[in-house]
Amino acid sequence: MGSTDEAHELASVLGDRDPDECELSIVMPCLNEVETVGTCIDKAMSFLRQHNVCGEVVVADNGSTDGSQDVARKAGARVVDVPGKGYGNALMGGFDQARGRFLIMGDADDSYDFLVLMPFLEKLRAGYDLVMGNRFKGGIKPGAMPWLHRYIGNPILTCILNVLYRSGIGDAHCGLRGLTKQAYESLSLRTTGMEFASEMIVKADARGLRMCEVPTVLSPDGRSRPPHLRSFRDGWRHLRFLVLLSPKWCLMIPGAILMAVGVLLAVAVLTGPLQVQGVVLGVHTLVGASLMVIVGYQSITIGIAARIYAVQEEIGPPSALLQDSFKIFTLERGMTVGAIVLGLGLFAICSLLVRWVVAGMGPLDLQTTVRPMIAGTTLVVVGVQTILMSLFYSMLGIARKRIAT
Repeated sequence: MGSTDEAHELASVLGDRDPDECELSIVMPCLNEVETVGTCIDKAMSFLRQHNVCGEVVVADNGSTDGSQDVARKAGARVVDVPGKGYGNALMGGFDQARGRFLIMGDADDSYDFLVLMPFLEKLRAGYDLVMGNRFKGGIKPGAMPWLHRYIGNPILTCILNVLYRSGIGDAHCGLRGLTKQAYESLSLRTTGMEFASEMIVKADARGLRMCEVPTVLSPDGRSRPPHLRSFRDGWRHLRFLVLLSPKWCLMIPGAILMAVGVLLAVAVLTGPLQVQGVVLGVHTLVGASLMVIVGYQSITIGIAARIYAVQEEIGPPSALLQDSFKIFTLERGMTVGAIVLGLGLFAICSLLVRWVVAGMGPLDLQTTVRPMIAGTTLVVVGVQTILMSLFYSMLGIARKRIAT
C-alpha cells in the first residue's frame, strides 16, 4: 500500500474494510488553505461515518507553503502532492490517485458543506455519470458570491455554454460536483486552469453521459486572504475555451454568412454600378464585398483548423464528420482547388495588364479596369489561402494519425 503513514490515513477512513471496496473519494484541491482545509476534512469524514459510506478524503495539494498539508494529514485525509499548477491540474492529480468508484470534488475553503453530500451520492448510485451542484437553486448566502459573478459572469458563461453545446446545465461553474471514476477516465480531460469546469461538462455532453443537477448551498468562504479566482482572467479563459471548442458557431457559420453576403454584393456590382432606391452601389461596394469574402473565408478556414486541433489534443468532442473529411479533402485536392482559384485570379489580372499595354499604357478607366482588378486580387488571395490551409490541415492530419496509432 505504501508508507506506514499512508496506510494509517487510509485505515482511519475505511475502517476494517478493504481499500479495493472504497465507494467514494472526496477530492479537495488545495493551495494555502490552512485556515479552512481542516474544517472541510472534518465535515467530509463525519459525512462518511454518519452514512456508513466506505470512502476516503483526498487533498490534492498544489504547492501550499502555509502548512495545509500537515493540517490535512492530521485531520485524516490522504494528501497527494500535485506539482503542476492550476485548478484543473490539482483536481486531475487528485482524481488519478483516488480509490473510490465515485468522485466528489469540492473546494477546501469551507464554502460548500461536505456534511450534505448524500444527494450527489444517491444520484451516482442511481446511475448518473456526472452530478452537478446548482447554487442558484440551492441558495447563495449573503457575501458568498460577488454580484459580478452572480448576475453577470456565471449566467452569461453558462448561457453561452448551453447555446453552443445544449447541455441543459443551470450552473456550469459550481465547484461542488460528483462523477464516476469510469466517467472521469473516459473524458480525457486536459485543461489545467479554471476552464477545467467547462471542459468536464462539454465532454460529458458530447459523449452522451448521463448528467443531472442537485441544489447546493454556497456560503462565504472561511479564509482571510483573497480567493485564487481572478474574475476577468478566469472568465476570459472559460470564454476562450468555449470558442475554441465551438468554431462552428463562433467562426465557421459567421464566416460563411459574411462570405455569402460578400459574393452576392460582388456579383451585383461587378459589371457596373447598381442603384437601389436611390442609393448607388459602385466600386467602393465592390471593395467592401471583396473584404467580406476574404475575411469570411479566413474565418471558415481558421475555424476548421481550430476544430482539428481541439480533437487532436482531446480537449473537444470527437467528430466523425471531421474524420471522414480527411479522406475526401486531401492535400492534393485542396492544393488543386487552390491552384485553380489562384489561376483564375492571375488570369483576370494579367488580361487587364495586357489590355493596358495594347492600349498604349495610358490612363486607366476606373469603371472598366478597377473592377476586374479587385475581382482578380480577391481570387488570388482566396487561392493562396486555400493552398496554405491545405498544407496546414495536412500537417494537423499527420499528427492526428500519429496520436491515433
